[in-house]
Amino acid sequence: MSCNKEESYLPVSNIDLNLNTVILKRANQLGKSYFILPSSTDFSKIPQDPNNPITEDKVLLGKLLFHETALGKSAKHTDGLETYSCASCHHSKAGFQSCKKQGIGDGGVGFGFSGELRRKGDNYTEDMVDVQPIKSPSILNGAYQKVMLWNGQFGATGMNVGTQSQWTTGTPKETNNLGFEGLETQAIAGLTVHRLEINSTLIEDLGYKPLFDKAFPNVNISERYSIKNAGLAIAAYERTVLSNEAPFQKWLKGEPKAMSENEKKGAIIFFDKGKCYQCHSGPSLGTMEFAALGMKDLGGGDVLGKPVDEATKKGRGGFTQNPNDDYKFKIPQLYSIKYNGFYGHGSSFKSVKEIIEYKNKAIKENIEVPDSNLDTRFEPLNLTEEEIDLLTLFVEKSLDDKNLKRYVPNNVLSNNCIPNNDTQSQQDICN
Repeated sequence: MSCNKEESYLPVSNIDLNLNTVILKRANQLGKSYFILPSSTDFSKIPQDPNNPITEDKVLLGKLLFHETALGKSAKHTDGLETYSCASCHHSKAGFQSCKKQGIGDGGVGFGFSGELRRKGDNYTEDMVDVQPIKSPSILNGAYQKVMLWNGQFGATGMNVGTQSQWTTGTPKETNNLGFEGLETQAIAGLTVHRLEINSTLIEDLGYKPLFDKAFPNVNISERYSIKNAGLAIAAYERTVLSNEAPFQKWLKGEPKAMSENEKKGAIIFFDKGKCYQCHSGPSLGTMEFAALGMKDLGGGDVLGKPVDEATKKGRGGFTQNPNDDYKFKIPQLYSIKYNGFYGHGSSFKSVKEIIEYKNKAIKENIEVPDSNLDTRFEPLNLTEEEIDLLTLFVEKSLDDKNLKRYVPNNVLSNNCIPNNDTQSQQDICN
């Protein structure tokens, strides 16, 4: 870089001090610990639902069930039987997202290297395949979210208190009546929504009964092998899926060489001129806020299923029925996002840099979103091309935990291929 371009930064020897200073300004007077993710085995420091305390036995069971394709007994076609799992749409190679515009569960085939080649099976029609009407969010660092999904419809606590009238009977939203937080509610509802079965016969046949017994010893045996408890175990596992080995996390914990000088410059922009910290903060660099940034909905010739419905288009407002919430979507966490390939709730951006450039210009791309609904923080940042590159580097490299495979079991009890078990996926992943 030229001397002129260096003038706005302290000399390299002082850059850690400079970064430390700007981070402390954004730490809510809690110091660096405000941004540090705990160890995945230190359950006492991981946010958890008081009605579903994390235990080692629950985490082990949930880890296996999350990746178990043999639960796929409710497929719409015989081709899909035992071929999909929760991890089909949330797998480690894509930062626990799908690496597609839409996650595909039942009815999907293939995987490729990181999920990019998954497609609709030949014997499935579009009305049969299980696809998302919106981009699949990551489960990574989900412990820091009280409500789940882009519109926050899952979760009975926090900001969803008072939304009981929207917990419609006969829809997945009625699962909120169980009283759990978002991760637990979503996991319980998701098993049925995504055509995964849990019953005592199947659990015994697959060999999971002893694991349920250890995870839920105080639950009456007549209720132990249930969708509810399977969901609670999956949620306990998901709460431990933390990106605590990312370079930025290592830097926060006292390893100055974990990040390069340019990465640190990008971090300074993140926490200062780039104003990223206004929406992306705390250990997961995400918040429980919802914001309207004028992004497009899911679209394009490769989109499966029905067009996006009006309620989905309106995001949080589509759930709460409050016009002030219209077009607001939950602000996502930022760790290990570079592998997914699609960004924004409608997958309308194809790179980290592209979405940073969008926020830098602050010109809405979705004409359906009224200017009056746009977030007040959606305004031009006046970042230079160099600053955009440095910020992109920080997000893509410093926030990337390269060892997410530690959260994937070596095998599941069925010994099926994971996360998908169709013939093409077996060739792509397990052969």
